[in-house]
Amino acid sequence: MRAFARRALRLLGMAWTLPNTALGLLVGAVAMARGARPRLRPGDLAVVFHGVPWGPGGALTLGNVVLHTGDDLAERCYTYARAAGRAGDAPIAMNDHERAHVLQYMALGPLFLPLYFACGGVRGDNRFERAADRYALTGRGWWPWNIA
Repeated sequence: MRAFARRALRLLGMAWTLPNTALGLLVGAVAMARGARPRLRPGDLAVVFHGVPWGPGGALTLGNVVLHTGDDLAERCYTYARAAGRAGDAPIAMNDHERAHVLQYMALGPLFLPLYFACGGVRGDNRFERAADRYALTGRGWWPWNIA
């Protein structure tokens, strides 16, 4: 019964964030015209477009879609806090960080983007980014309002 409930909640979350996922699939389709390659990553609950040919590097999540500029989403990267010189965190796997964003999208659905930008957008002190880094470091704590 517990596994059934988990699957049902995941499907509900995917339906709730479908407008964001549709936007991600649209951007991914445009990126495919420029050479990006899609890949289903069930463990990350996402379709990942590798080789997205624009952006500063890294990844961007839209619903259950990850737009990644590189070839391997499991590549190691630094947390926002470490990149800003505020922590000595070990490198994290990018897919773990982006999976946290997928879970955030599935919980917040269409509210994710307005709340994310209200919290500062793409910055290391954004509670969404801090929670995603914590999740990537520890495997728990993806909810953005659990930040101490």
